[in-house]
Amino acid sequence: MNGKVALEGLEFHAYHGVYPQERSSGNKFEVDVIVETEFQETAFQDDLSGTINYEDLYALVKKEMEKPSKLLETVGHAIAEKILKSFNSAIYVEVKISKFNPPIGGVCKKASVLVSKRK
Repeated sequence: MNGKVALEGLEFHAYHGVYPQERSSGNKFEVDVIVETEFQETAFQDDLSGTINYEDLYALVKKEMEKPSKLLETVGHAIAEKILKSFNSAIYVEVKISKFNPPIGGVCKKASVLVSKRK
């Protein structure tokens, strides 16, 4: 049976950005991850081995967010790739990364990039 495991509103202080000040002082980011997966029968019998452990999912996202990149697209792609490789039951991944108060020369609460990838 297919279903989805999602983590929403993950917050990180990270160093992604094109401009030097973004790379040195960092910024606040929010990450949402949705993983379409094939649940094993054991998941419906209260056994964690039949699903994707969201603690492991969080650790993977955190590790990738710690690697500075110029573009959010790069980070989103890396997260999606790692999820599909790390979880055999993962079928499809959607990663949304938002940067708060991006340096665009005007008022903007956050800028977001959405990356999706299918196995």
